[in-house]
Amino acid sequence: MRAKPGVSASGRQEAKGGFPVPAPFRFLLPFSVLFCLMLVSCAGGDPKPGAARANVAQPVPVSVSTAERRDMPYYLTGLGSVSAFYTDSIKTRVDGELVQVNFKEGQFVNKGDLLVVIDPRPYQVALEQAQAQLFKDQASMRDAKLNYERYKGLLQNSGAMSQQQVDTQGSLVDQLEGAVRTDQAAIDSAKLNLVYCHITSPISGRVGLRLVDPGNIVHATDTNPLLVITQLQPIAVLFTLPEDQLPTVAQHMAKSTLQVDAYSRDDQTKLATGTLLTIDNQIDQTTGTGRLKSVFDNKENALWPNQFVNVHLLLEIRKNSTVIPAAAIQRGPQGTYVFVAKPDHTTEIKPVTIAFIQDNLANIASGVAPGDVVITDGQDKLQEGSPIQVRTSAAPANQTPQPAATSNSPPTQKPISGSSGK
Repeated sequence: MRAKPGVSASGRQEAKGGFPVPAPFRFLLPFSVLFCLMLVSCAGGDPKPGAARANVAQPVPVSVSTAERRDMPYYLTGLGSVSAFYTDSIKTRVDGELVQVNFKEGQFVNKGDLLVVIDPRPYQVALEQAQAQLFKDQASMRDAKLNYERYKGLLQNSGAMSQQQVDTQGSLVDQLEGAVRTDQAAIDSAKLNLVYCHITSPISGRVGLRLVDPGNIVHATDTNPLLVITQLQPIAVLFTLPEDQLPTVAQHMAKSTLQVDAYSRDDQTKLATGTLLTIDNQIDQTTGTGRLKSVFDNKENALWPNQFVNVHLLLEIRKNSTVIPAAAIQRGPQGTYVFVAKPDHTTEIKPVTIAFIQDNLANIASGVAPGDVVITDGQDKLQEGSPIQVRTSAAPANQTPQPAATSNSPPTQKPISGSSGK
């Protein structure tokens, strides 16, 4: 039998061009052609919508804060140490047995309070001996004076006495008068030793640890004191500032009394508030700093001698200052600047001049006006005209309220309105 055209003898159909197609796959040809047409249609579509979507910049999430006008305090900070206003090492001025201690360790005593008693009996005996000697010499002096008056009468009336005898008797009277004065000085010395046996507090302050126990013999030449009294109210704080700042401090001191705040070692807790007393009369050349002394009432005994503190010296309060968070400040080759959020949700770069930065707040001299919205976080992804999206933060519903700050807490600045968390 003669085969049909396009079909081989084995029953396979030959494709156009002579390519043989097996009989089992002939039904797949329409689907293959349709799939190829779909690929061509997709590849030949308009690419403009996808490219447009790729070229649209995504908004950058940022945090913002509104610049405010307020009164801002201007502080100078330094490191200091607490020094007792007076420190007295109590020693004995007489020798003897320590028979009485009238204080407890750590007790606060007032000026004039009796602290220690040295055995006064030997000095009482010495006083009585001096008084007896004075009584004896006074009797001799009275007899010598009577004889002197008699001798002068005999010389003037009858000449029974010579001038030499009268002069000798007058000299004896003077000698006995000198002996009486010596006896009186001995009495005063004995009385003073009795006073020294009763040691009183020369100042009001806090007693330290007892260094000598009752029953011990103490001497005026001992190097160790009996006790140490430290005045804590008032108390002084010595601190240092760079020498370049001293003229400014002196100028403000001439106008008014400057306030000084003492803070803890971590500079977080305010311990006490005092006033600046004086500036030292010389500058330390090795450190280029000058020492200043301030005084504190220390009513709550928050300051202790030799305690390390951070000192904040209030120079002035800048009225009607423009204030923004310090986190908004950026620095570049052209100086300091900030990113300002515009109403159309884009950014603008504004150069700023900073007066000073304190407590994470920047006092702006120029460049930003109150009411401007500055960006405080996310600036690393911004440039002039970048689109932005302001972050919003909401406190968790189950968040526990924080306790109010105590009186010893550091002063906090008024929160900047419009700020939002990261």
